Amino acid sequence: MSELYVVATPIGNLQDISQRAIEVLRDVDLIAAEDTRHSKRLLSHLGITTRLTSYHEHNEDAKTGQLIEQLKQGVKVALISDAGTPLISDPGFHLVRSAHQESIRVTPVPGASALVAALSASGIASDRFVFEGFLPSKQGARLARLEKLADESRTLIFYESSHRIVASVADFGQALGGDRQLCIARELTKKFETIHSAPIAEALEWLQSDSDQQRGEFVLIAAGNTALQREEVQTSVEQVLETLLAELPLKQAVQLAAQITGHKKNELYQQALELQDR
Repeated sequence: MSELYVVATPIGNLQDISQRAIEVLRDVDLIAAEDTRHSKRLLSHLGITTRLTSYHEHNEDAKTGQLIEQLKQGVKVALISDAGTPLISDPGFHLVRSAHQESIRVTPVPGASALVAALSASGIASDRFVFEGFLPSKQGARLARLEKLADESRTLIFYESSHRIVASVADFGQALGGDRQLCIARELTKKFETIHSAPIAEALEWLQSDSDQQRGEFVLIAAGNTALQREEVQTSVEQVLETLLAELPLKQAVQLAAQITGHKKNELYQQALELQDR
């Protein structure tokens, strides 16, 4: 049976590769790599001699068909990117989708991911988040995107490059407000790893004051709109109360609402009275 493996590789520290990933890369017939020169260094370090072929954004359309034909002939292929988990702001989507369309088994081999690593250490809410990839390179388009996201209540995650990092953080302040919490995660798992969380205005000053902190690869994590989060919670509580009040006496409805929402009974009792008055 043919099989396509989607294999995560380290984002910096080579020790972060899993034993399973090493075994898969050693055992497959072909490794499709975003940059074969870059991947050769990793594979050489691991003592892996599996044949490599390039698969990147410039040849993705043409190469997908070739790889699918090889997979259909029983060739086992591993897909890797330059760093981290493939398809996350990296090529691979067309290959994986085509494999499913051809009933070829797709097997993930999980591992490092910069966005997950940054989020886990950011100190910003991680229960609900949205990944936006790279922001537009031009300021006008970048600000427009950020302004559309200003009311998003979920945590916002972005990738950014060194030559745009200061301008992007400045635009964060303009679009989201200087008081919004921001985590700047730089060079994750590498020698000069930095994880700095502060209100956007303070984070920008910190970034501008030290040119060394403007180098490398970045993950930016902005807190969601907490004012809207509170409104969403309040709306949810009201919906629970309204549903219970339609079927139960006031006291019983409040007791059940307290159990469901975790809110205090006296607060819910007052809110229930207001709902009844409406």
